[in-house]
Amino acid sequence: MFPVAILAGGLATRLRPITNQIPKSLIEVAGQPFIFHQLEYLRKQGIKSVVLCVGFLGEMIEDFVGDGSRWGMNISYSLDGPSLLGTGGAIRQALPLLGEHFFILYGDSYLPVDFSAVEKTYKNSGKRGLMTVLRNQNRWDKSNVEFSAGQIIEYNKSTIRPEMHYIDYGLGLLQRSTIAAYSTLQSFDLSKVYNDLSLSGELAGYEVFERFYEIGSLQGIEDTQSYLISNCRPSND
Repeated sequence: MFPVAILAGGLATRLRPITNQIPKSLIEVAGQPFIFHQLEYLRKQGIKSVVLCVGFLGEMIEDFVGDGSRWGMNISYSLDGPSLLGTGGAIRQALPLLGEHFFILYGDSYLPVDFSAVEKTYKNSGKRGLMTVLRNQNRWDKSNVEFSAGQIIEYNKSTIRPEMHYIDYGLGLLQRSTIAAYSTLQSFDLSKVYNDLSLSGELAGYEVFERFYEIGSLQGIEDTQSYLISNCRPSND
């Protein structure tokens, strides 16, 4: 399985004052720091290597998670540094720790999806990137993806068109050269990378049929906790 880059460097302003003292990844959900749930389900997927892209209070995440031996995997860390790099810039900075191909997962997301099936679809597509999508119909957020026959026709967060019935599910795959082409001199968002790929016909799609869970809001935390309590057993120390 390809390595996984987890974007865990955001300021989580919507969750203040909770996140004034701890990073979002360490918020307790269903009895454990959220990042523990993520790593446990990555372990069950057969993932062996994880790179945590951290920023604000990132040293706390490293203190809690360590080298990954608890989950039987290798975990390394890529720090934003003195200035925020954006989600795209954070992945760009982490490239020395990643392979030629890698998954990208947001640090506040719990995604009931088969990683091996997603990886197989990416390999078979021959495209430079892949985005998992959910038929959303504006239910969870504004639909921003036009998807047809395994291809992302367009992904665009800023210009929404009537043909866009899908939303970014939260798990992507990229090849190293795709992200390496972007400048290290300025902050940029991962959404730009996906938009550029979609417009050039280089973004494959993988449709998921089960909703995603996230801890970016108080309601999201409540929903995620209910799901985890019902469906997931905690890992052993």
